[in-house]
Amino acid sequence: MPTTETLTTDRILEATEEVLRRYGPAKATVVDVARVLGVSHGSVYRHFRTKAALREAVTARWLGRTEALLSEVTEGPARSAEEKLRAWLAGLFEAKRHKAGGDPELFATYSVLITEASDVVDEHLVVLVSQLTRIIEEGVRSGEFEASEPIAAAQAVFDATTRFHDPVHAPEWRRASIDDEFRAVCELLMRGLRA
Repeated sequence: MPTTETLTTDRILEATEEVLRRYGPAKATVVDVARVLGVSHGSVYRHFRTKAALREAVTARWLGRTEALLSEVTEGPARSAEEKLRAWLAGLFEAKRHKAGGDPELFATYSVLITEASDVVDEHLVVLVSQLTRIIEEGVRSGEFEASEPIAAAQAVFDATTRFHDPVHAPEWRRASIDDEFRAVCELLMRGLRA
């Protein structure tokens, strides 16, 4: 049955998430997405030239949600740089953990899609490290942090916390001790950054 709603990029991406959740990345097709939308697959291809482009867009959208959430911390109300950094790291960990536990089918699907969309992932990592850089620069300006190279410090903080945000570590996030381990790593990082 044809749809009467305007076909938008957001509607296509929402339908693609539904199809990926239902069939997984190996079996999901553009025809399945079109069927959910009640349109021809050609209509989907008018928005996304290839299946790969559609999969990249849905991956970018998924990663973008985390970027937006963390941007609120970075740009949020005035608080100390240390408080912002702690909130940012905790926000990233919680967002990833929530995705892994709250929608395991879609998380598993995105874990596959992320390996296909390396440019999208690289751009995502640049955004995250640039957010961290802004927080560290703020801390240097306020005298809270000491970092002669804030970009390098931000990358080091990101790398040091990989265990708490890289999907490859998702099985560890269910362990009872993980929150204590996260806090210990954060405390060590704060001590290293303090002026």
